Amino acid sequence: MKNLAIARRYAKALLLIGKENGKAEAYREELDGFSGLLSREKELGQAIANPLYETSARKKVLQEVVKKLKLSKVMKSFLFLVFDKGRFGFVGHINEFYHKLADELKGVARASLVSATELSSETVEKIRMALSKKTGKEIILEVEQDPGLIGGIVTHIGDLVLDGSIKTQLLDMRESLKRGESV
Repeated sequence: MKNLAIARRYAKALLLIGKENGKAEAYREELDGFSGLLSREKELGQAIANPLYETSARKKVLQEVVKKLKLSKVMKSFLFLVFDKGRFGFVGHINEFYHKLADELKGVARASLVSATELSSETVEKIRMALSKKTGKEIILEVEQDPGLIGGIVTHIGDLVLDGSIKTQLLDMRESLKRGESV
């Protein structure tokens, strides 16, 4: 939990810089690209983050990577700060928080929609519009299928869960019957 708080702090600091100079979206792309590279190339991430290797050697590897990627001056400084503070292992979490914070700044919310069957594009768009109206934010919707729901849909927007699945309704009914309540 403490690690996530640290990652959030770094993401927030970078976003504030991006907000001030109007490059928040550019920093999102750079950080996302760098984080993606580290997740694809695990050995590279280990070469930079593993404290068993000499600090100067690890920093040289980071310098070479940053040079090859042609990152902005601010992003270079940010990555070296994260490295110098011994927080390089948090880059993936910092990237996740940066995305969330940048979305909030733009008034965008990401949501997932899980349905038992395939939904038409019109239905998905109607649900997206309703969620947008409910939250007051632009919704980016990820749609998945789970036949285990039997019917209905389940939507996640951040911590909010809207569960209209038949499976949940049947489970609720079963619990009510166990308690002796009338349905």
